[in-house]
Amino acid sequence: MTRVAAIDCGTNSIRLLIADVSDGQLTDVVRTLEVVRLGQGVDRTGRFADDALARTLAATRRYADLCALHGVERLRFVATSATRDASNRDAFLGPVRELLGVEPEVLDGRDEAELSFRGALSVLDTSGSAAATRLVVDLGGGSTELVLGDTSPISAFSMDVGCVRLTERHVTSDPMTPADRDALARDVRSALEEAGRVVDVSEASAVLGVAGTVTTITAHALGLPGYDPVAINGARLPLETVLAACDDLATLPRDARASLPYMHEGRVDVIAAGAAIWAEVLTFVREATAGTDHPLTEVITSEHDILDGVALSIA
Repeated sequence: MTRVAAIDCGTNSIRLLIADVSDGQLTDVVRTLEVVRLGQGVDRTGRFADDALARTLAATRRYADLCALHGVERLRFVATSATRDASNRDAFLGPVRELLGVEPEVLDGRDEAELSFRGALSVLDTSGSAAATRLVVDLGGGSTELVLGDTSPISAFSMDVGCVRLTERHVTSDPMTPADRDALARDVRSALEEAGRVVDVSEASAVLGVAGTVTTITAHALGLPGYDPVAINGARLPLETVLAACDDLATLPRDARASLPYMHEGRVDVIAAGAAIWAEVLTFVREATAGTDHPLTEVITSEHDILDGVALSIA
């Protein structure tokens, strides 16, 4: 058994998983996140803002302390979309290296997609279902990864579409105006058409959504009294139920979103755009599979994603 730590630093949040790994299985010791909005303004300026760096490095320092407290033997730190885009990324990566004593990695879109796929499938029972072709969708703050595969990835594509990026780019009022949503939808559809030339989503017999935007939409669709990972993980919901939840979250005013019992305070400002993105992705897959013998009729949600994939990769 090996105790490992995985840190995933995205555009909106930084997350830590400390786990014991044995025979390819993870047993959680600590699983936590902080919304630090590292990608604040990066889509517009191409640089990290000083206050975003300060927030993220403070969280990294707290994570370093937790790793020391829990006797972590191996550690991997990965950064994704915002860090890929920031011209001053060294101002972030250098201090991370000093705080953690490991070399931080900036994942390209392909690696991010494959780790998300591995993490999402790590808790699914795939025995007897090697022929099932799944589309894993990791909807993040700065990018969205599409990965098609059975028990391993077949094709993958990373789109520069995420809830933080498109909130900053398109959302001009609260709640979103129809014009805001139309502009956002055009952006997402253009990215999906490009992705579709690499990932043939018509082959997907199941869609598995991961990451905080998708899990929050699932909590909304389930009408949970609070954020419950056990109820969310593995949830299978009718497609129309998920699309209705997306439309609701995309049109609710901020105060109403903030009052939802499962809404993380750091997600309130970006969930409307995230919900609109998820609706566009699901509609795109529904259209692509409509003429097949496996039309999209339900959506699966997983609480396990790139963080689990990184932890497994260490051991």
